[in-house]
Amino acid sequence: MARKVVFFGCPLDVDERDESIREKMDAAGAGLNEDDPYGAVMGFIEREVDADRFEAIGSLEVPSWLHPVPNPGELTYINVDNFVAFIDQDQCRTLARMIGTHVVDEILPRIPCMITVDHSLTGGAFERIAAHYGSQNVSLVVLDSHTDALPMHVVSGAIAYDMDTNPGSAHDPHDPFLQNRPDSFNASSFLYYLLEEALVAPQNLYIIGVSDYPSKRSFRIKDPRFRRYAALYSGLKKRGVHILTKKDLTSGSSKVRAVLDRIRTSHVYVSVDMDIGAGNALEGVRFSNWKGINEKQLYALTGYLKEILKGGVRLAGMDLAEFNPRRTVGPDRTYRIGANLIRRLCFDLEEV
Repeated sequence: MARKVVFFGCPLDVDERDESIREKMDAAGAGLNEDDPYGAVMGFIEREVDADRFEAIGSLEVPSWLHPVPNPGELTYINVDNFVAFIDQDQCRTLARMIGTHVVDEILPRIPCMITVDHSLTGGAFERIAAHYGSQNVSLVVLDSHTDALPMHVVSGAIAYDMDTNPGSAHDPHDPFLQNRPDSFNASSFLYYLLEEALVAPQNLYIIGVSDYPSKRSFRIKDPRFRRYAALYSGLKKRGVHILTKKDLTSGSSKVRAVLDRIRTSHVYVSVDMDIGAGNALEGVRFSNWKGINEKQLYALTGYLKEILKGGVRLAGMDLAEFNPRRTVGPDRTYRIGANLIRRLCFDLEEV
């Protein structure tokens, strides 16, 4: 019997960048109220999928100042210091584990599907799924423009190197929050912690579509700060992590199929960072510093995953992350595309 898919959400948005904070202030002042991607995506699912195939249990509550669009009465909380403190005090991990313990544990062995903003929450969901099925029995496939396995001290070193050597650096050398940050579990590092804590075996981790992998030339840089940064990427591959870049995706299907055919676990969890289509298929995402793949390529990629599922690997869970409701306006198809990915992977339905 097919297992029912159970949907839930969480609108946590702790992006500490100045750009994001200005957006939040402007959106709150403009009275934009629809800020939880869960409701928007579920609007499509509820209209298009038979009701007996899924259950929707709602979105977890978080304080308004942690929403993509805060309540105007809480604008005094919207500043860099507060978001940095939340991240540096490891509060992303706290909330991720709460989701795992109090939500995913109640859903299993049905299929949890999370619709969220901050990608770090994937770590909490996957931790409980790995505990349920056995970490050796679950592969984690992450579709993402970013590698999300970068501890803060390594990123800070690379940023410091860039500011020291690049006259056109996008980073402000006077920004106190770019240096000396403690390591924490967050949207840029959660895969690092899943690996370090043996919650996923390196050979069972697939990171697909990344654009931030250093160029071959950059691996020749001698500065120790950048060498640590580059070594982190090459070290992931040496440990057995499967990494495919955006260039790999656009060069044809054979490489993608060959990598996904290496999945040998009984179950797979699929996490889609919506920025994999940023600036190409869609716009409503938090990070658009890399141009992603187009809509057709995105469906082709999920088509390969469907083949894996039809070949006997069972879907353990899924999530869509990194929505930015402040940018899902006008003709933008971010929510539509997100619903299509769920249709294909959870229900074997074609896109609309």
